[in-house]
Amino acid sequence: MPGTACFMTPFKRILLQQAGRNPSQKTVNKYWTSQTTTLNFDDFCTILKKEKPATKTELLEAFGKIDTDNTGYILHDELYKILTTRGEKMTWDEVSTITKKADFNCSGKLDYNKFCDLYMTTSEQCCKTAREKLEVDSRLRQQQFGSQAETSSEGITLPVSKPSPRVSRKTDHKLAPTKGDSRTPSRPSSAQSCKASVSTTISNCASSNRNTKLIEPDTIKEWQCAQSKGCFYLEDDGEIISHKYKLHLPQRSTVCITIKPLNVHQVEGKSCHWLSVDTALYILKENETQENLQLMSFTEQQNKEMFGWKGELGSGIYWLLPFTTGCRLKKVKTQFTGEAKLVYRGEDGELALTKEFRAALLDIFETIDLDGNGLLSLEEYNFFELRTSGEKCDEEAWAVCKENFDMKKNELTRQGFMDLNLMEANDREGDPSDLWVTLLSLGYNKALEMTEACPFVIDIYAEKCKPRIKAIYLEAGSWQLNRAICKSVVNKGEAKVMDGCENIIIYTYKAGRRITSVIENKSENKVIIHVNNEQSKNCLSNRGLTVFAVEVAPKSMTVSQHVMPLNEQEEWLYNCVHSLLR
Repeated sequence: MPGTACFMTPFKRILLQQAGRNPSQKTVNKYWTSQTTTLNFDDFCTILKKEKPATKTELLEAFGKIDTDNTGYILHDELYKILTTRGEKMTWDEVSTITKKADFNCSGKLDYNKFCDLYMTTSEQCCKTAREKLEVDSRLRQQQFGSQAETSSEGITLPVSKPSPRVSRKTDHKLAPTKGDSRTPSRPSSAQSCKASVSTTISNCASSNRNTKLIEPDTIKEWQCAQSKGCFYLEDDGEIISHKYKLHLPQRSTVCITIKPLNVHQVEGKSCHWLSVDTALYILKENETQENLQLMSFTEQQNKEMFGWKGELGSGIYWLLPFTTGCRLKKVKTQFTGEAKLVYRGEDGELALTKEFRAALLDIFETIDLDGNGLLSLEEYNFFELRTSGEKCDEEAWAVCKENFDMKKNELTRQGFMDLNLMEANDREGDPSDLWVTLLSLGYNKALEMTEACPFVIDIYAEKCKPRIKAIYLEAGSWQLNRAICKSVVNKGEAKVMDGCENIIIYTYKAGRRITSVIENKSENKVIIHVNNEQSKNCLSNRGLTVFAVEVAPKSMTVSQHVMPLNEQEEWLYNCVHSLLR
């Protein structure tokens, strides 16, 4: 309900502000998506862990970019202009509330050193007050911070998905250890008592992960086709967000649905890291309500980098939920000798975009041009805006764009998109800071390499009707996706009851080059499962750990891990032991 959303937005911000945070609307939207209905205490605490409060040094650096003369002051007029026109825009009344404070204002100027001191004191006091309130209830004081998204055996799930723990790059052929999940012991001691266990071993040949059953589009080129592009984006905390789609089939038909990484043009010599990222699509049928989605199938057949599914679907509305395990799309620290140059001044003194930056912008344009018509509609541009600034461009602002930049049929051209970025550089008199914010949010590093994003393309072929696909959201994996993953593994995987504990079942399923295991807890009590991969060889886990523990709520299911080969040209051995700790 729109009214509820309008009320909840400031309420959610107030909660985070009481905990010493100052979230932007983009931050709030990241956790409270279109499919979120509630947040429990664990989820709230998880947000606090991810969204660290700003430090005084960070605040001073931000003010320093405005105060280029290092005077320690910012004129009120300049402050009004910046805060009411950039980023998360404030109203004049809101800015006036700041400038009227005598503690850090004088003679029409803001003393930002004093402002930062007061901000930090207030933030610390908020945190102190919040802790004192929590200490009133010892049960809350002992609450565990964070929980992985779990799927109830009866279909009741937590509202918000949690990120796959980040994976570090290693050169050996065993699962590479990194920092663990703070909820449970990251490396449980071997001295801890394991009351029951179950072992699973899968040997894989170097060529066994290439399934040729998937029909190539060439053999069904007479069928009608619909296509859409999209992208997986890696957040700072390791969470992965992506576009989500609605598919409309006007009548029953045999269909072939595929997804694969999008091979956009790259500057010569630049790596194409994302082409090795695994992709999948889960197909869910919409019934009476959006919440009541039925898993129909998923893209389990593989042909090289393409994953697909072929079968019959009835007429109606379907949701297509893209997924990647996070085994290959992960945070990677790279040393740079210097950042790429984005703009320069020509002989006439005018600013221009560098050749390298123009090439990156062309790749970005191709990625965000979801329908592939060579133009950006307002809807397509707004996905770009939501990702880079957390805001949307309304019809009035789009009309202004039409007056100033090249458009065709009310859609922005490539040249118009280039000019828009050049205007942003001119607005900052050549300072590339805002341009870098855009690039980094789209997965680029300082060398203009796309390392933290994976563009993809979805193709739908239908034998008897014209399919229609439309991107609806750009957000993190929903609880429907988590439930679909668990159900697909339970339906198709091998089930093993844990020796000595019949209420714990481990499901393992191999699809192409990916192995997924799911833990089902049928008991009335929470359990902690110890997971040991030390005997696995040439494997890469989304957990990034050789040994870890997973907490599973009563009457629920959760993904234990996703595993892929580290080197696809070599044999790989999946050997995993799940043991009950308690």
